[in-house]
Amino acid sequence: MSDEKERSFSVVDKRHGREEGETAEAAAPAPPTEEAVPPDPPPPHGSGPMPAMDFSTFLISLSTSALFHLGLVPEEEGQAPPPADLPMAKQTIDILEMLQEKTAGNVSDEEKHLLESLLYELRMRFVEAQGGS
Repeated sequence: MSDEKERSFSVVDKRHGREEGETAEAAAPAPPTEEAVPPDPPPPHGSGPMPAMDFSTFLISLSTSALFHLGLVPEEEGQAPPPADLPMAKQTIDILEMLQEKTAGNVSDEEKHLLESLLYELRMRFVEAQGGS
């Protein structure tokens, strides 16, 4: 044990704010106690557990984004929907159309039906948002 004491050393931090010979340990602030740590902020709205990601969930996510850009879904519950952003809505619909084309023959019947239904509904709402009948 006496060998360990002979081999030990201390670090002297001579940076600004420390007195000559003051060690880093002495100058370091005390670690926060449990009482000093502020509580975690409440989780943001809608931040519950995320659903398992699969192709259907992905399609629904994209369609919700398109509905948001069509001005049909508010950002937060109880708020008015934002103004329509038709170019962004069209781009999201185009992405869904591209997915339909690229995944043809590689999706289940349920996924195929979901994608067809979502595209039909989004196209109709897009036409309505443009002022068409």
